[in-house]
Amino acid sequence: MPFVNIKTPEGALTKAQKEEIVHRTTDMLVEYMSEAARPHTMVLIEEVKDGGYGRADEIFVIPEAYRAPAGA
Repeated sequence: MPFVNIKTPEGALTKAQKEEIVHRTTDMLVEYMSEAARPHTMVLIEEVKDGGYGRADEIFVIPEAYRAPAGA
């Protein structure tokens, strides 16, 4: 079973964007492995809270400009 784990800052993606990532990632794996992989492919999108990871040796907080619109 193909398994993909994507970590993203909390609030960076809308529900529609997450759905698109799941569909496109699944399609990509099917291209490599065959259509038989589709029903067994799992794509997990994990949202990491602000301050839950670092970048460039600093704790990362997602800038407001990169957040998904509220209610999207």
